[in-house]
Amino acid sequence: MNADESGGGGLHPDELDRYSWQQSVAGFGVDGQRRLKAAGVLVSRVGGVGGAAATYLAAAGVGRLVLAHAGNLRRNDLNRQTLMSTPGIGRPRVEQAAERLRGLNPHVVVETVPENATADNASRLVARCDLVVSAAPLFAERLLLNAEAVRQGKPLVDAAMYDAEARLMSVLSGGPCLACLYPAPPPHWRREFPVLGAVAGTVGGLAALEAIKILTGCGVPLAGRLWTFDTAAMACRTLTIPARRECPVCGPRGRA
Repeated sequence: MNADESGGGGLHPDELDRYSWQQSVAGFGVDGQRRLKAAGVLVSRVGGVGGAAATYLAAAGVGRLVLAHAGNLRRNDLNRQTLMSTPGIGRPRVEQAAERLRGLNPHVVVETVPENATADNASRLVARCDLVVSAAPLFAERLLLNAEAVRQGKPLVDAAMYDAEARLMSVLSGGPCLACLYPAPPPHWRREFPVLGAVAGTVGGLAALEAIKILTGCGVPLAGRLWTFDTAAMACRTLTIPARRECPVCGPRGRA
């Protein structure tokens, strides 16, 4: 029996079985599964946040994942980077992440780029995908990806955490964008900051959910809104982000 004979419209019978529980979600169905399989997603950094996002995107059946992350695994990464393992200390993070994701779901094509987002490669990275999940700890990288995603008309999900707080927003065509919220990287931002792995995993999982919603049209994404979650108090808020006309990225001058 081929995929079309199964009623899957391009989905192998093994995939229909693998994803059967999620296809019963209201508004998702086989059509949503086909849209996921047809999509390519860039995950920029596959540490605590991005690794969780990549895991759930692979499990859900996104057709192609592009993982971008430079550097080798360190011992102090392991409280949050669950795609890695202790024997992998000293090995490239992105290679370990790819191995785990291919083992989780062999139907997903996993491509690796052993680089972090920079001014030199952001255009090339975004061009390889249909949607960007931005999970870098550095504002400079996140703002670069935001600008390039807006320029190329690709949706972006920005996921971040600090200490016990998680933050999530989506950028769709027409803005507002991350640069409306952060016109410049906050001063005195440190590369190393307090991290509980469970907080990183929480926002990473929700970033995957946002990406799935955008790609399938199932549910309402956080376009123009910032969702914050104080995990210490178990309190969350959703804030409307006003579009800035003077924004150099999504404002009239940025789109010119």
